[in-house]
Amino acid sequence: MTESPRKKRSGGRAGHAARRGPSAIEQMPWRLPVNHDRPTEPLSPEGVQAIHDGAMTILEEIGVAFLNPEAATLLKQAGCRVEGEVVYMGRDFVMEMLAKCPEQWTLTPRNPDRKLVVGGDYILFGNVSSPPNYWDMEIGRKVPGTREYCANLLKLTQYFNCIHFAGGYPVEPVDIHPSIRHLDVLYDKLTLTDKVPHAYSLGTERVEDVMEMVRIAGGLSHEEFDATPRMYTNINSTSPLKHDHPMLDGWMRLARRGQGLIVTPFTLAGAMAPVTMAGAVAQSLAEGLSAIALAQWINPGVPCAIGTFTSNVDMKTGAPAFGTPEYMRATQMTGQMARFYKLPMRSSGVCAANVPDGQAMWETSNSLWAAVQSGSHIVYHAAGWLEGGLIASPEKFVMDCEVLQQIQRYMEPATWATGPEDIALDAIREVKHNGHFFGTQHTQERYTTAFYQPFLSDWRNYEGWEVAGGIWTAERAHHVYKRILNEFEAPPMDEAIREELADFVARRKSEGGAPTDF
Repeated sequence: MTESPRKKRSGGRAGHAARRGPSAIEQMPWRLPVNHDRPTEPLSPEGVQAIHDGAMTILEEIGVAFLNPEAATLLKQAGCRVEGEVVYMGRDFVMEMLAKCPEQWTLTPRNPDRKLVVGGDYILFGNVSSPPNYWDMEIGRKVPGTREYCANLLKLTQYFNCIHFAGGYPVEPVDIHPSIRHLDVLYDKLTLTDKVPHAYSLGTERVEDVMEMVRIAGGLSHEEFDATPRMYTNINSTSPLKHDHPMLDGWMRLARRGQGLIVTPFTLAGAMAPVTMAGAVAQSLAEGLSAIALAQWINPGVPCAIGTFTSNVDMKTGAPAFGTPEYMRATQMTGQMARFYKLPMRSSGVCAANVPDGQAMWETSNSLWAAVQSGSHIVYHAAGWLEGGLIASPEKFVMDCEVLQQIQRYMEPATWATGPEDIALDAIREVKHNGHFFGTQHTQERYTTAFYQPFLSDWRNYEGWEVAGGIWTAERAHHVYKRILNEFEAPPMDEAIREELADFVARRKSEGGAPTDF
């Protein structure tokens, strides 16, 4: 692979130095949250073994269809039985491949200060990805996504410190032709953010273009890009029990170059999977583990994670439901199984609500806390998701970030510290049986940092809220969104790198971009 001539660059790491500009809100600093809690484990040891046996039996006796001939051929070479498009994997082979997966790995974007650790006790949150439609309070209705809306949501992705990675298109810009859409959106993503980027596995050209753009944006040689994960993809199986051609193509290409790989079956119990949570989880695991086995056969040790998107449908209408009790349990069960297989896990922050209302927030909160309880390491769609993934909303994005900051605060060790100053016996002796703690030295030394301070919630009483205009939460979120856009500053990028990136986009557009039929 030959590198293009590199323009002279200046700045290096200095280009990533923090700049303090205007602040639309006071937010918590950038950090990688650590989940200190013991995970919720609804399954007994016998239950874990039963679901494992179910997943292995599916792989051995029912098989998974690999609709990509190259993938099927590779698995046949690995010793799997292949009949047409259906691949049957023995459990010994699957477990041998899973043993090659690292339990923890890193992702390093163009700003090394935004490096992520996937696995261990870390939990990372990403933006909404892939809705075709957009809604905000100013428009007041659902409209198709555009490049402008997409860029605005990318600005929120960059702005909020509680968002750790830039997932897929935060809204699909349908005003850009599909053949070149990936080029424009990745250019925006790589210039408006400096966080870990994602690539859709939707055909050879798209994956190769995105890898090259990430390499250019990082100022990397091909060898440096391949040496450590700089980006990731997420593929979804086509439930029940199929992997499609383009996603497998991208999966294999990124596997060969050592980039991050996440597989997330989209199993809706009662529709695309058994109506029981145990059956849906077992099928989901079989679909996901089969893709991971392929990746490990191609490149032993390549970083992989297993995802879950197991929820239920509304049996009255057939519509997907999210943030339900069943969704929460399925996420916890999958987390328990991921630990059994020693794999990092991905889950999601999701809802079925159509606007950023009460339903949107309780369903999303349920799903986010299920991610915490399950020991998830990567949480997709943590901010901005509506209508089961068909709408992206900036107001919902801002509202979700309030929840994410509260989760992050909940995880800080200061909230359960038990040293002498935390027990505060001197302050209790001072106040004794009367009075209050507002004026004690102990309180005065700590009051500014003792508790979580919201940027969106309004804690005034009704009269105070009414005097201030009686503004409901979604409208307050809209005002925050507008302030962020007005004050947004893109992260620094060396001008020579920006030009090289723009030149690559222009050249690939002149060549026609990517085919639109997969």
